[in-house]
Amino acid sequence: MDRSHKLTCFFSLILFLLIPISVKSQPTPDEINFVRQGVRRFIFDDAHTLPLATLNPKEIVGMSAMYPVSHYATAHAEIDIQQGQLQIGSDTETQTAVWFGGFNPFATYTLDLAKCKGDGSIGFEFSDAQKTKRFLITIDYRDHQLIDVHQTIIQQGKPLSHASIATSLSEQVTVQGKLILQMLGSGLTLYSQQKDELPLPIAQSDFSERLDLRKKEYLYAFQSSLYVHLNRGSVQVNQVTATLGSGMGLADIRAMTYEDGTPLLDQGRLWYTMTIRGRALPHHTQGVFSMDPSVFDLRFEGVIVFDRQDGILRNEVASHIFYDRNDEVWRGITTGFSAFANPDEHKQLLAVESTKDPRFGFSIMQATPFGVVGDIEDPHILYDQEAKKWRILTCENNDGYKAILLESDTWNRDYQRIAGPVLHNSTGTSIQWIGGKRYCFSGSQEREIFLYSYPDLQEAGTLNMDLPPWDEESGTRVWPNVVELPTGYPFRYVALMMDRFNYPGLKGPNWTYGAVYLYHGYEGSK
Repeated sequence: MDRSHKLTCFFSLILFLLIPISVKSQPTPDEINFVRQGVRRFIFDDAHTLPLATLNPKEIVGMSAMYPVSHYATAHAEIDIQQGQLQIGSDTETQTAVWFGGFNPFATYTLDLAKCKGDGSIGFEFSDAQKTKRFLITIDYRDHQLIDVHQTIIQQGKPLSHASIATSLSEQVTVQGKLILQMLGSGLTLYSQQKDELPLPIAQSDFSERLDLRKKEYLYAFQSSLYVHLNRGSVQVNQVTATLGSGMGLADIRAMTYEDGTPLLDQGRLWYTMTIRGRALPHHTQGVFSMDPSVFDLRFEGVIVFDRQDGILRNEVASHIFYDRNDEVWRGITTGFSAFANPDEHKQLLAVESTKDPRFGFSIMQATPFGVVGDIEDPHILYDQEAKKWRILTCENNDGYKAILLESDTWNRDYQRIAGPVLHNSTGTSIQWIGGKRYCFSGSQEREIFLYSYPDLQEAGTLNMDLPPWDEESGTRVWPNVVELPTGYPFRYVALMMDRFNYPGLKGPNWTYGAVYLYHGYEGSK
């Protein structure tokens, strides 16, 4: 064997030995083991709120200017502050409204009641400054017992409707404690919380056909008041607050990204959109959260609603929001679930855009239909630089929700299907970089998280998980939400997922899951 042939064999051997090393350094998603690190369910958690307004009796100096009072009866109740509590009392029938803030149809309003004596009603009034249009949610009580819950709509000073909306009342439901009113745009749910117990749903309503509080005119003009109707006796109030909050369940967790699908890791934190659960559809709200991926410090950052230029603010959810570095603008795709509140509308995907950073506070993104109409949801969009195409991975109802891939030359129009539907039931579809290559992820009802190749959606295995976010009884259609981290972290992959345990005590259809589960991913054998 001559010298040149020996060298050829030597270099071939070296190349052969290097190939496994190269391949091994580029893991596939099914070679990653995800180990559960923690779980939390945030239930009207004070740490996950953004303040809008507060009536705190301990802070009041100059009641008449800070919290103006309106009287609706000839006799006026006596109003005083004693021992850090607002006290309203009367020996005869009185109706009193104490202003405490503006109005937001997606806010949570909390009334912390210390004591009620005698009989009457107490709750919230939302109205214009002239009191010609009023919307009231009140509880009726006798001494310490909660008797009923009413919703009242008044137009031009005349009652349009007055009806009980109570769903669950018992002798155990007393007046003392907190009343938590979760406004849901086109509906509401009222909870009673006794001491440190789980809040109990006691009333619910859908009212948009009579009064659509999502209209921007109400955000601009309505104000919020503590309302007290006394037949006799008194009430003592610890505090009244209005907040944007994280509700009692979080779902549809998706990492915010840049236009190419790279996760948005900003200020040392990953940024997520999550659905703040209300009750059913269309009651949910799009929340924004952040987290340092090295720990479990989930932080509620903001709420996004959507404007289709029709005078209504829409609480669409299951969004994917990205920052387009080329045009320096925030964009995304959301799912038009608000159509369920309007009988003449159809569910569809919407292209959304904002020059304001929508991660913080209360944000409004402009929303536009772009022709993807039907039972389609959970979109994930990115620009594929190699293909020079915009692509959306989403779920379409084809005898059950199935993943499909759409493609266009433009981010917000003219999409055509190029792959799918897949064989398996799909939910929470997303596209993520793993080892320098894109893969498609999807939850399912089959107790698996499925992996697919990109862009042709060929099956590529399932995700390995320690303690998945379900048990033998619960639903398994979760959102995978896998993110690859840069070097420097003690693990290379992180995933936030939710479970599908509905909140107890609500009546009728509801999608009120769930808790948030944190996983760290490590490469290695199964």
